[in-house]
Amino acid sequence: MLRDVSGEDSGIGTGMRRLRKYTWWSLVLLSYLAVIPGLQLAIGGTVSPTLLVVTALVTVLTIVQRARFVNRGLRRDPPPSGPSVEHAVTFASAAAAWGYAVAVVPNPISWAFLPGLLAGGVVLDTVKGRRRSTSFFMALMAAGACLLAWPYREAASDSWFPWFLAAMAAAFVLCFAALDVTQVWFWDMVVRIDESRAVAEELAVAKERLRFAADLHDIQGHHLQAIMLKGELTERLIGRDDEAARAHAAELTELARTALKDTRRVVHGYRGTDLRREIGNAVDILGAAGIDTRVHGDVRDVPPPLQALFGALIREGTTNILRHSQATRCELTLESDHATARVRLVNDGVLPRNSQPGSGIAGLRERFAALDGDVESRVIEDGAETLFELGGHAPVRR
Repeated sequence: MLRDVSGEDSGIGTGMRRLRKYTWWSLVLLSYLAVIPGLQLAIGGTVSPTLLVVTALVTVLTIVQRARFVNRGLRRDPPPSGPSVEHAVTFASAAAAWGYAVAVVPNPISWAFLPGLLAGGVVLDTVKGRRRSTSFFMALMAAGACLLAWPYREAASDSWFPWFLAAMAAAFVLCFAALDVTQVWFWDMVVRIDESRAVAEELAVAKERLRFAADLHDIQGHHLQAIMLKGELTERLIGRDDEAARAHAAELTELARTALKDTRRVVHGYRGTDLRREIGNAVDILGAAGIDTRVHGDVRDVPPPLQALFGALIREGTTNILRHSQATRCELTLESDHATARVRLVNDGVLPRNSQPGSGIAGLRERFAALDGDVESRVIEDGAETLFELGGHAPVRR
């Protein structure tokens, strides 16, 4: 019933997933404070079984509903416009249990956990992101808990006790609600910072594309203008001075060659590999061939200078799997630490010739060696199964 939503955002990195798990568990584990009133009753042993059953039901309701509210509160979907019947009934049940305990339980302070825990969950699920609404709703629930504590009466010497119970009820409601709202606010801020980083990366790509477009325009514009003028001049000279026309035609051909060469140089300097897209293409292509492909690791963990290199290895590995194996499954793994980044493809369905590296792998070795890295290919005997592994690693430069 307590469903961890920490892994639902597939677009976030490993660190963000861990932070989300921490946030979710820290909020949900607070729910188990709701078992304290029931434990007090059970240890005391002077209450009726009916009261114990009702207490157990209210405790389970508090734990389950708080987990539901936390799940919805951690999602980034727009929250409901306000409290619903579900919120009202849930909080009213916990508040009623608190009010009843005030009247019949000798030491009812721990029962204030019930409305306090649900107050935070209800606030997360209804008015998160709205400061005025959040403050008003927290104050309203605290006031309700105070009023439920007021009927308690003691001897005249203990006339302060109703005030104390009312203050405790309000403090529990306000503290739990503030704690929950603060923790989810911190999570939202971290998510926004992470999204801002992604937007900054996209803007950098867009700026690079604009730079490339400008460079290509300058080079191509210059060469095309010269080719056009030479072509017009050659056209006029045909029939008048054929020798000069042939000379200009030769220059025209040379201009075209130069334009092509400069264009290739610009494209080669610009064109990089989108590693995420390369992985997606590999998964799609292998999947179309009936090969079950699993990807482990996060693209963001691979430094940008190495992503083009890793993309080339993934392309080569995918080609080898399709051409030189009868694979049914493939594992693609990305790993990175402070010193080294690694990429590895492992597939089954190995054919005998896979033990010999091809020219494509030799070319990869040269490219990895240029960055002080290396490429390894080997056949792995795993019991009755034979696997082929193609992997590469390179140092992470800071």
